[in-house]
Amino acid sequence: MTINFAVIGLEHYHVMIQTDALLRAGANLVCFYDENPKQIEDFLTRYPDTPLAESIQSILDDETVQVVATGARPDERAKLGISVMQHAKDFISSKPSFTNMQDLEEARRVQAETGQIYTVFYAERFDNPATVKAGELVHSGAIGQVVQTVGFGPHRLLGRGYRPEWSFDKQYFGGVINDLASHQMDQFLFFTGSTSAEVVSSHVGNFRHHQFPNMHDFGDVMVRSDKAVGYVRVDWMTPQGLNSWGDVRLFILGTAGYIELRKNIDITGREGTNHLFMVNEEAMQYIACEDVHLPFAEQFIYDVLNRTETAIPQAHCFLASELALGAELQAAELNGVK
Repeated sequence: MTINFAVIGLEHYHVMIQTDALLRAGANLVCFYDENPKQIEDFLTRYPDTPLAESIQSILDDETVQVVATGARPDERAKLGISVMQHAKDFISSKPSFTNMQDLEEARRVQAETGQIYTVFYAERFDNPATVKAGELVHSGAIGQVVQTVGFGPHRLLGRGYRPEWSFDKQYFGGVINDLASHQMDQFLFFTGSTSAEVVSSHVGNFRHHQFPNMHDFGDVMVRSDKAVGYVRVDWMTPQGLNSWGDVRLFILGTAGYIELRKNIDITGREGTNHLFMVNEEAMQYIACEDVHLPFAEQFIYDVLNRTETAIPQAHCFLASELALGAELQAAELNGVK
């Protein structure tokens, strides 16, 4: 058995990653909807012959559609997800799925009321073989109890003409921490096994891109739970000399070893992506992870069909978003303009 899904909103290419994952796992793409001709053209180039629906409402009213995926503008995602759940469908959103606490709390309320699934596709874990492998190692006890994660999420900012105008104004995406560090919040909870956590401190600043006064290009966060602590740094400062959009790293410290992930590039080292280094009581190891299976979409389809939570617990999904939003709201200004 499999599921039927539709796509609404093509503002961010992350929805293509979600769509690819679901299709690989055997889901059926029924239709899609957007109003931007260029985005419609791009989607049809990648998924030819997919019907363009008449409207969002026509998808919501289609009883054959079980799941709606979205890459809509971030500030529009939560309201869409709430409407999707109220129409007895499950929802999978690109990150960040929330830009304010009010929408998050309403989504929590409606999810509890309807019993539908509201999932945020944290691609840096779900679509990254090295992170999946690290999860297998950590949860098998390879490095003991995890006591700290340190995550770095640098990005390259190409500027106007390469990114939509809304991506330079934090009112539409919730700020640099809320946008980029939602990945690291998810990973902190996942690798430490934490079901509750709090933000200790956070900072934001605009150090380099003063031509965009309504955004920040740097953010960092300290977070803790009753099990572990974490540090996160995200930024839009990847230099042009790097042969990747960002040197994304994750360090996981355990009581019996540690793991380092070099997700996109191993600078001046090994070619390719998805590099994992582990040191524990037995040895020092390098593990190439390009061929590691990505189970998320299969698990998500299973959850839709069986009303389970094997892909990501619902509470975890909302908590990761809450931590990112909370860190953004309480962040101290380091430089630049708010």
